[in-house]
Amino acid sequence: MPSTAVPCANRYFALVPCAGVGERAGLDVPKQYAPIGSRSMVAHTLAALAQVSRLQATLVVLAPGDRDFVRHAPGFDGEGAWVAHCGGLSRAQTVINGLGELSRRGAVASDWVLVHDAARCLLRAAWVDRLIDACAADPVGGLLALPLADTLKQARGNRVMHTLSRADKWAAQTPQMFRLGLLQQALAKSGAGVTDEASAVEAGGHAPLLVPGELENFKLTWPSDLVLAATLLQAREAVPMEGAQQ
Repeated sequence: MPSTAVPCANRYFALVPCAGVGERAGLDVPKQYAPIGSRSMVAHTLAALAQVSRLQATLVVLAPGDRDFVRHAPGFDGEGAWVAHCGGLSRAQTVINGLGELSRRGAVASDWVLVHDAARCLLRAAWVDRLIDACAADPVGGLLALPLADTLKQARGNRVMHTLSRADKWAAQTPQMFRLGLLQQALAKSGAGVTDEASAVEAGGHAPLLVPGELENFKLTWPSDLVLAATLLQAREAVPMEGAQQ
């Protein structure tokens, strides 16, 4: 007799690696806790993710000894606001540990996980929804990214050695969205050296989908980035994007 079971609907979880120290930002606090306007960087990030109605939960992965998160993200609470002190020594290990924590909390291999940098704090919920819409039926998953507009130079020290073609080149952003099981396997094989989830998935022979992102979704890395982010957030509050979720 044929089965009448109804396939499980897609479930979506966000995972925010938040265990780094952000040395390049030149701050006396971990970068994710730096103030941008009236809130910390990570608080802005989590506020945007909270506006994505399809997310089952958001897991923030902290360093084992982190006792500052609660103070810097006071609005992160409720049934779908999860925290785990299981960060690793690299981003990849932090994500691997976070995926394990999601599994312990009931996520299964077929669930989608959207990994997002805490330092991309200008995120808008509409961009996350765009990624989900594009990838929900995709066999691999994908990531927000931007086609490169600048001319690329290959350097040795501070001297140009070659000019590289920018054709077919994209700058990767986050979130990056893959099935939990696929991502666990990919990261386990790739090791701690990978700098984003898509590269681990690529190493397994898959071709992630590139979903057009936004220039504002940049990763805050240098001190000047924090100034720019504060200026953009101030402008956003003065003239909100029509129809955007804040």
